[in-house]
Amino acid sequence: MSPTARGGLGLVRSTATGKPTWALVGSGALARATTDHVRTADLEAKSIDRQELRTLVEDVMAALDGYGASLAFTPGGAGWLQVQHVPVRRFVAEIVRKLLALNAWAPFAMAPGPLALAPYEGLVGLRSSSSRDYLAYTVTWSGVAYVLGAAAPHNPTRSAQLRNGARRSTANTEPNPLPSDLGRQDVLALSWTSRHAATLTPVLAELAREGQKSLLLDLATDAAERCGAGPVKGIEGIKLRSAPSGLFTLSGTAEGLHRPDDEHVVQVGGHGLRIARLVKLLSVLLGTGGGCTQPSWRTLVRAENWLDGMLSSTRPHTVLLSNDTSPLGVLAAHAAERHGANSVHVQHGAWTAEAVAWPALHSRDIIVMGERDLALGREWARHPQAEVHVLGQPRFDSLAGLSRQAQRRYLEKLLAPGGRSAPSRIAVWACQPFNPDHLKSHANLLLDGLAEADSDWGLVIAPHPAQGADVFTALVKRDDGPPVAVADPRVGARGCLAGADVIASAYSTCGIEAALLGIPVLEIGPPGEHTLGLAGHGLATRCEATVDVAEALSGMRGSPTPIPRAALDAVCRWRGDSAARIARLITDRASTGPRVDKSTHHAGAASSPQDEGASVR
Repeated sequence: MSPTARGGLGLVRSTATGKPTWALVGSGALARATTDHVRTADLEAKSIDRQELRTLVEDVMAALDGYGASLAFTPGGAGWLQVQHVPVRRFVAEIVRKLLALNAWAPFAMAPGPLALAPYEGLVGLRSSSSRDYLAYTVTWSGVAYVLGAAAPHNPTRSAQLRNGARRSTANTEPNPLPSDLGRQDVLALSWTSRHAATLTPVLAELAREGQKSLLLDLATDAAERCGAGPVKGIEGIKLRSAPSGLFTLSGTAEGLHRPDDEHVVQVGGHGLRIARLVKLLSVLLGTGGGCTQPSWRTLVRAENWLDGMLSSTRPHTVLLSNDTSPLGVLAAHAAERHGANSVHVQHGAWTAEAVAWPALHSRDIIVMGERDLALGREWARHPQAEVHVLGQPRFDSLAGLSRQAQRRYLEKLLAPGGRSAPSRIAVWACQPFNPDHLKSHANLLLDGLAEADSDWGLVIAPHPAQGADVFTALVKRDDGPPVAVADPRVGARGCLAGADVIASAYSTCGIEAALLGIPVLEIGPPGEHTLGLAGHGLATRCEATVDVAEALSGMRGSPTPIPRAALDAVCRWRGDSAARIARLITDRASTGPRVDKSTHHAGAASSPQDEGASVR
């Protein structure tokens, strides 16, 4: 295989020692190579077996747990590997993916051998991502060579890109001392994304109506993900506070992770991966300030101390979360347990068995959206007294009151500015913060299908709340095909889906909202790509190729066939009263303690839906 583009590294076979060895070289040396060689970018593009990847990641995580789970704890007793499990697991998956890609290249498979790293290349770097706030850590190919045993006397642990991309500021502005006006609170809620805020605030509002006082801690480090005063402004009984200023810019790892080399290895597809070296690379992740989604170890220790102060000061009976799997959620659930507060987790997004970063839930009470989530919730629960409750999704309560006409006008104005004629049919693409190449493949699938479909179609791209809209600039400027526009990120898919003729997405929860409203849904992506699985319930059409999109759109004539209530309930139990039911469960639990009743509850009064409008995200 010869190089197809300039730049980057390549892998070249060397037989100078009499046995196969492989060296990482620059593009110039790669162009002159006369033995087997390949660009690392071409290796990374190879398809791999997803099931094999999952199995090997589990093997590495099990070995890592046995080797080093006890190497570091927070002062409150939370282990580093438990709290940081999600970013660690993602990094391990990057290593395993590269090793499987190496094995899938025939010349290496026929002549496997040690890798020599590229001098001076950093061992841990960043991969491309369309997310504004998330640091997508990856292992470089020199890092792969290092964990397999190569000497690295001149290689820094962090790449120049990672060193230069360190977080310098966040949206947090709260002073460090604890505010003196908090007082006793019944519920302490934590949010660090707009999806958390939209899921939890309806519950807090219902609790306030019952006389329960709440404190909502806004831990978002991206200004666009902040709770803002809007959802809770004017509601007596709800206070809003931010994390201390500078909390998420702290750098520093745990001393226990600075391990000397030893002989402990774990086998990964025929490669012996040195665990001590893996821990050293993981210490880079834990040492870098990665914001609220991937906080440094020093941040977590400081955050635990701050949460302890909040819990001691407010003495709530409940800690309410919408994510208890990522670092801050695990830390909060652990703190709640130590302070004797009940922990309640409200599912904010769809689950599938194959797509979660880590199948673990740490709260005592777990609220899930639909019947299909009940088994997963029970399987993933870690708390010894955990109960799972099917109570729907609080942020969906207001769907019934949406103004479809207002949202349709918004879509038409986007696609036909200046009073021009809008297309007769409009599709909304609810995006996920995939990497740019992944997004481009979805865009091509969808736009080519729209172009081939019957009728006159336009496309409105609705960025994910954590996604930068600039990644779609090239799509909007296309000279051919259907008209394309990008929705205001403050609107998002939730603010315009009711006005669409069809919703397209691979994995956005907006697909569930569209199905509840009777709007046709296309689950897009190549064969083997994970989706919400709505097609399996008869709530969506699976589209793996352009022709699938074109046929699905061309077949949309007349009124859609009503969907059976049982099919909808399997995905989300939607009655418009989820927030009220969850609030009642919280207060019942606080007054009666642990119950021995069934884990699916159906009691509670309905709440009045609110008109979301085109301007609401």
